[in-house]
Amino acid sequence: MADRSRYLVGVDVGTGSARAGVFDTQGYLQGTARHDIQMYRESGNIVEQSSDDIWTAVASAVQGAVRAAGVAAEDIAGISFDATCSLVVLGASGEPMPVGDPAYPERNIMVWMDHRAREQAKRINQTGHRVLDFVGGRISPEMETPKLLWLKENRPEVFDRAWQFMDLTDFLTWKATGDLSRSVCTVTCKWTYLAHEGGWDSSYFHEIGLGELAEEGFSRIGTQIREAGSPLGSGLTDRAAEELGLLRGTPVGTGLIDAHAGGVGTVGAKGGGGARTNLGYVFGTSSCMLTSTAEPVFAPGVWGPYFSAMVPGMWLNEGGQSAAGAAIDQLLDLHPFTPEAQKLAKAAGMSLPAWLASEAEELAKDADPVDLAKGLHIVPEFMGNRSPHADPDTRAVIAGLGMSRGLNSLIALYVAGICGIGYGLRQIVAAQAKAGAPVGRVVISGGAGRSDFIRQLLADASAIEFAATEGEEPVLLGSAMLGAVAGGIYPDLATAMGNMSRLSAHYPPKGGTVAAKHDKRFRIWEDLQSIARKATQV
Repeated sequence: MADRSRYLVGVDVGTGSARAGVFDTQGYLQGTARHDIQMYRESGNIVEQSSDDIWTAVASAVQGAVRAAGVAAEDIAGISFDATCSLVVLGASGEPMPVGDPAYPERNIMVWMDHRAREQAKRINQTGHRVLDFVGGRISPEMETPKLLWLKENRPEVFDRAWQFMDLTDFLTWKATGDLSRSVCTVTCKWTYLAHEGGWDSSYFHEIGLGELAEEGFSRIGTQIREAGSPLGSGLTDRAAEELGLLRGTPVGTGLIDAHAGGVGTVGAKGGGGARTNLGYVFGTSSCMLTSTAEPVFAPGVWGPYFSAMVPGMWLNEGGQSAAGAAIDQLLDLHPFTPEAQKLAKAAGMSLPAWLASEAEELAKDADPVDLAKGLHIVPEFMGNRSPHADPDTRAVIAGLGMSRGLNSLIALYVAGICGIGYGLRQIVAAQAKAGAPVGRVVISGGAGRSDFIRQLLADASAIEFAATEGEEPVLLGSAMLGAVAGGIYPDLATAMGNMSRLSAHYPPKGGTVAAKHDKRFRIWEDLQSIARKATQV
């Protein structure tokens, strides 16, 4: 047990829930809690949330985690937040403003996966502006300037009246402290802030049609930009402290995007060789691949390079898959045996993917796991290709379906889907290596990749060693590390990373016949991906 008054709280707001964890100063989890958040989907790629609902969920999760840890409010030395890269719109007094149907003013968030701004992203990309060089050459509709342009063109009254446009992480730290500072992570990765130059490029905003933001001095999107873990304001305000069940003035660290918090919680693990050796792979609803380099690397189709966006003083390249865990869920929903399998999984006290992984592992005891998916090939790009093709219009391919309707064919679909995600990772790693950013190991985090079976299958499919950290909640841990820096427990983030995280398991890719099978499947996967990209054009 760590000394009293030396605990940290990390808060992670994902796509479907808010979670909080209490950690000691060595990074050991003491207690955790979660609270679901609502999501609203409509046609036209619209996905919305409510910042009020999310803050209520955060408060419940923090209170629950502190209770579960059995510590008092005065024992908490620091707190920080991470969240999805979703756009929050606030009115003059901080009230929510609708980003869609005016009948629902509480729905003031365009969720990261909201793709309503695809046309705006295409127009921005046609400008060829130099800031696009720092997002892999093409901006994504998941990013914030296309969404802001959509808002201006389709909800001009909301755009004009809005007081602040914020990334969700920055909304949370503002709600906690009253400090409007933005994280260098959020604005650099999703808003086109040029951290290596220390400012916004006004000409970009004028050229794409958002010139008023520049003329206002960027007051609505951020004028004070802080490194991750920097202390904000005077800590928790009276109101936030009461709502979170903590003490007024508790230090609050500048936050991170959720995937980047997972990177911080993993890539600097003690004994792992440091951030330059390891690619952080956050495998959740979507997936994110985070590579740190000493010098900028320009990899076409891979976001970045971003300066100080994750580890202060280092450059970051960010590959990703818009649908990863969500792609697996979509695949499973297509199969006729899924309702029965869901009952079996529930009876076993497991999620359906976790149960299928255990069933697949049992079937593969005397065979290569990839043989469970023999003849079945899946490119699981249901929401387009984020990296390395930056093509939001491409779609998934399933090749090799037969007439089987039972459990074994469902397991085959699941295994083929995991292999397809691994091949996507393999493609991104190769693109980065070709550009000058090779990595020696993938360190995995995220709820979709906790099974040893899945980790080994991904290592084999991607042809690179996987590793996992000792802690079960590396994303929460990453946020807690930010609180540790803000609270003065550690002098900087690199020191916190080395002291609070440790590698515990390694999964080297298998060679021989297993490697040969995956090599053949990967070539087929790339052929199918190419066909899918052509198919969307007609």
